[in-house]
Amino acid sequence: MSPSHKEAMAAIIYGIEQKKGFVTIIGAVGVGKTTVLRFYLDNADKQRMKIIYVLNARLTFNGLLKTIYEELELQIETDDTMEMVNRLYRVLIDEYNKGNAILLVIDEAQNMPIETLEDIRMLSNLETTKEKLIQIVLIGQPEFEENLNNSRLRQLKQRIAIRSTILPLTIDESLDYIKHRILKAGGHVNTIFTRKALSEIVKKAQGIPRVINILCDNSLITGFGYQQRPVGAKVVREVISDIDGKKRRRFSKWQIAFGFSTILLLLSIFAGLYYTNVSSFNSSVKKVLEKSISLIPQEKPVATKVNSIIKQENTNGAQERPSAAKVPPTDEKKVSPATASPAVVKNTQPQNQPVAGREEPVARRRPLTRQRNTAQPTPQAESSQRPVRAKRDKPARSAEDELASSDDKFTTLIQESKPQAVDPNLIATGSNIALPKPSGQ
Repeated sequence: MSPSHKEAMAAIIYGIEQKKGFVTIIGAVGVGKTTVLRFYLDNADKQRMKIIYVLNARLTFNGLLKTIYEELELQIETDDTMEMVNRLYRVLIDEYNKGNAILLVIDEAQNMPIETLEDIRMLSNLETTKEKLIQIVLIGQPEFEENLNNSRLRQLKQRIAIRSTILPLTIDESLDYIKHRILKAGGHVNTIFTRKALSEIVKKAQGIPRVINILCDNSLITGFGYQQRPVGAKVVREVISDIDGKKRRRFSKWQIAFGFSTILLLLSIFAGLYYTNVSSFNSSVKKVLEKSISLIPQEKPVATKVNSIIKQENTNGAQERPSAAKVPPTDEKKVSPATASPAVVKNTQPQNQPVAGREEPVARRRPLTRQRNTAQPTPQAESSQRPVRAKRDKPARSAEDELASSDDKFTTLIQESKPQAVDPNLIATGSNIALPKPSGQ
């Protein structure tokens, strides 16, 4: 029993044994009001107590008196209410003198008419100087509590000496209740129900013992039909659907196939829309980036720089080529070993001063096929054209680096623009190399 059930039991025992008159037990449907009362009546001394159990509370006060007469095996001699009450009083005195007690139990008291409840207080007047001659137990639902608050029943409400309320079971109390019932039947809860099944039962029952009994009983029967042990949550949910009157819809194979096809079609549509949106988004981003890049000033391509260099070199070479033969040769023996080179680049350009503050880096490239010049250089030209290998310092990364790191096409273009140069990788002293200025200077 839960604490509220024990409290209701104690109220019944104390009110009847101490002859307090009226005892009221109130509780929701199915919480166990009648169970508690029957437990007391089964253990009561039937030889010294006469019990009058009224199941149908829809009675007039005269009809209630006749029911009492029938239970006490009294002959009804008149229909007058006052005479019947007076005779009942004499019978109760005789039973009291014999040491017997009379108990009147009215179940479902919320259904009793207000007029009957208003007149029933006259039975409480049947008493001695110390004790009540008849004990009345009123058992009802919460609606009975509302009826007692009626102003017409204020006198009856004042005469109720003991009242108790039975509350629904908590979750732990519900689980303990199920375990207790199974143990009494000789089983073990873990071999009968799974934890999820118990959780479903407790959740649906909401602490009402009657609902717990119904769900457990139907679940055991259904589980036996499925040859399932322990009973799982699926069986319990099926039982709950049956009790609630919900029809379980069964789908055919064609309906299941159609459903899966519809789902796949919808997924394909959504996937196509998603990738379309992603691709359109990517193209929009690409256009924005291209537009942004076009607004940024950029350096001229290397090919454009090379073309400008070639054009300038061709112009200078055409102007200076006739005067190249007049240069006196220079004695090769005077050339220092540091500046000596097996090949000499013949330069017909005038000796111009290099640009101040700028080093002219030349990257080593794969040597091309050397072209021999049929014209014999004069001693004066050889003496003035001392081959000097360019200093190969590691330049800073700039526009010149782009020229130095270009491919073989660059040296080929130089060879074509300067056919008199034997080796484009070697620069003679006094040669002039024109490089485009880096952008931004």
